[in-house]
Amino acid sequence: MVYETGNTTVDDALERVLTGDRLDRTDGVALLAQPVDALAEAGGVVRDRFGDGTVDACSIVNAKAGNCAEDCGFCAQSVHFETGIDTYDFLGPEKILEAAKRAEADGAQRFGIVVAEKGVSKEHRPEEWQEVLESIRLVRDECALEIDASLGILTEEEAEILAEEGIEHYNHNIETSPRYFPKIVDTHSFEDRVKTLEVAKDAGMDLCAGVILGMGETPTDRVEAAIALQEIGISSLPVNILNPVPGTPLAEQGVEITREEIIKTVAVYKLLHPESRVRLTGGREVNLTPDEQHLPLEAGADGLLTGDYLTTEGQSPAEDLEIIERAGLEPNRSVNEFDPAVVKERHERQDETVATSTTAESGDD
Repeated sequence: MVYETGNTTVDDALERVLTGDRLDRTDGVALLAQPVDALAEAGGVVRDRFGDGTVDACSIVNAKAGNCAEDCGFCAQSVHFETGIDTYDFLGPEKILEAAKRAEADGAQRFGIVVAEKGVSKEHRPEEWQEVLESIRLVRDECALEIDASLGILTEEEAEILAEEGIEHYNHNIETSPRYFPKIVDTHSFEDRVKTLEVAKDAGMDLCAGVILGMGETPTDRVEAAIALQEIGISSLPVNILNPVPGTPLAEQGVEITREEIIKTVAVYKLLHPESRVRLTGGREVNLTPDEQHLPLEAGADGLLTGDYLTTEGQSPAEDLEIIERAGLEPNRSVNEFDPAVVKERHERQDETVATSTTAESGDD
């Protein structure tokens, strides 16, 4: 079957993808210059052809907050910036299990244990390393979830241990293109990140690696990042959109990204990565209105990070389910066979409880 959007550049690229060709840098740059409607239609076609008609939801826990020695210009957890976030040491297995059970109840299929620092070191912090492993085992044994991890730079030994313990995906975002990366981070290199992804993949873990849009990068940088991810070989491509945190350098720059740019980039990423989940993650709520968040799903995205993020609040899983439905898709239930209606009802009750409590407090004033 031939699909036609009415745009020759998009239609030619779409036909090639559907017949098994892999698009390259030149294709990506040309596509990003095309109208958003044609790209969105093509991205949706690719998602339907290569996907299963579902949107996969993952959830994360910030297992250790702040005091990171790295200087990533977008990050609220860096010791280089005054951002006023709460900091704490590793939460411990029981608290991580609590977070995993909440994610399971909310319909997540995957649960990520995240430590925002250069690396959780088996050699230099053996007690913390053991706590990480105990947390993985506890979640693995007591929850119907795939377990992911984002623990920074890995050694080969650490990667092999994580794979043996059952980590499905290792997350390590490349953030942006090789060219633009040094403008965002000084304390480690783009190559350092790629090396860890290679180590994780060699150990047998699938890779979750993506970008942050809206940091001042060019459209070509967005394509270059996607091509780098092609070369690495990933199964999940998280698309973050900068949510500027006061106190970070990127918040002071005041860069912005438009709804059209977000949708076009998502569609092009799907064309460049037809067999990977393109996942909407942090910052979508502040860069897209509730009435716009279904549009990237219609343009080819087939994954969400649901619930709260590392240092910023997300929206409720019930709201995410409504966005999935509005896009004409179904939530993935291949691992966690949850009932979407139950999730919505529970969050409605929680909202009513909060509203009642707020009204009572106002009356006391």
